Amino acid sequence: MARGRRRYPKRPILGVGAIILKRDRVLLVERAKSPLKGFWSLPGGVLETGEHLQEGICREVLEETGLVVEPLRVVTIFERIIRDGKGKPEYHYVLIDYLCRVTGGALQAADDVSRAVWVPRQALDRYRITEGTLPVIERAFRERARA
Repeated sequence: MARGRRRYPKRPILGVGAIILKRDRVLLVERAKSPLKGFWSLPGGVLETGEHLQEGICREVLEETGLVVEPLRVVTIFERIIRDGKGKPEYHYVLIDYLCRVTGGALQAADDVSRAVWVPRQALDRYRITEGTLPVIERAFRERARA
């Protein structure tokens, strides 16, 4: 989907995100473009027409981080609505976040991210993380501990 068509959408846009854990760390990317430029979030993006959810998450992670992943399960589904100064929805996403396992590749920021880093769980509060992302990460850590 063209980036310009994401602003002021006629209907919500479907996106996917990857929660990738490595021991006590989680993979975060710093967004290089609007919306949320400069914020840290999970790798992911907008699903393309005709693309299955799991195909989309694999494509987005590879494009943004250089990593090949296997989606394991859905952790959460949530909405992100960003309103303009007049209160009108400028962006409206429905996001499906998957727990994923790295199966190959080499970590390197690319596409629409500035940096991609493994962040220790205890250091997450030092990053400007997108709203709603921290609870998703914590949930994934808790679920992994129970498994």
